[in-house]
Amino acid sequence: MQSTIVDGPKTFTAGEDLEIYRRVKVESGSTKNPPEVIYADAGEQAVGITLEAVDDQDTVSVQLFTKDGTLFGVAADTFSYAATLYAAADGKISDSSNGSAIGIALEAATAAGDIVEWMPFAVLSTTAGTVSIADADGHTAVATVEAALAEIYQHILTAKGIIDIPMPMITNAGVALAAFSDGASATPGYCVTAEGLGIRWNNHATPTPVGVKAMVPPDMDAGSDAVLHILAAKVGATVGDATKFTVEVFNNDVGALYDADADFGGDSGAMTGDANTKTVQEVTLTLASANLTAYPAAIELTIGPKDGTLGTDDVILLKAWIEYQRKILTT
Repeated sequence: MQSTIVDGPKTFTAGEDLEIYRRVKVESGSTKNPPEVIYADAGEQAVGITLEAVDDQDTVSVQLFTKDGTLFGVAADTFSYAATLYAAADGKISDSSNGSAIGIALEAATAAGDIVEWMPFAVLSTTAGTVSIADADGHTAVATVEAALAEIYQHILTAKGIIDIPMPMITNAGVALAAFSDGASATPGYCVTAEGLGIRWNNHATPTPVGVKAMVPPDMDAGSDAVLHILAAKVGATVGDATKFTVEVFNNDVGALYDADADFGGDSGAMTGDANTKTVQEVTLTLASANLTAYPAAIELTIGPKDGTLGTDDVILLKAWIEYQRKILTT
């Protein structure tokens, strides 16, 4: 048994009406001799180009892609000289990415339907920039594997991750918190005012901090700074009560003593003292990358109003979280 060497076009049977200079593929399940060919549609590979227009079931001459030389093709749309070409519907060619790139335009197409000379690639193009994506569910507007991967990695490497700080249950001395009691006490308590659930401190000169712990997530990039965010509201609007939060931060590293780490916290930014009472405000504190540790580890915090920044007003800690830079997980 020997392969066939074709010097010139090869004859097939038309499996449908075919126009000249269209890409065709062998029809699946064809029992005709010679085999039937039909249009190769968008994103589909083809065996060659028709050299004549024929009716269904007539014989048709096809210039095979295995033959040396350039080809003519019918443009599905406009494109420029040297444009990278892809398979389009009804055997046409286009510069709109769909599947793998199949060749290069040797002349421009100024209108759909133009017959132009083009050169097929000797091998199938597999570079990410010339292979399209189907995106059947419509997740992206980009059209190639390269662009889609760049978009995915851009999201992974720039989207912020969140470490949720749970609502504290104890003071920094380990005393369980109770319901807030208005008065001269330095000890905070749970504020259960409608829509104002949080930890409330009296207007005390040296308020007692609360303690809380959270897990370091596997995708946190410990080589980039993180930022602690605090949502709080003051009950009162005294201009001098520009409350800050003093935060102590420690790591619990695997293999280290649980109390080995040094505090790398500090004071948050100041709240606006004379903002309308109960106004929700956000203050932050940057946690330097030099002090962060990678998963598996825990972060321990104590949070409380800075001494001397509550003169007349009370303050309520409504929520706290840490924003961090994400990293690509490789294992």
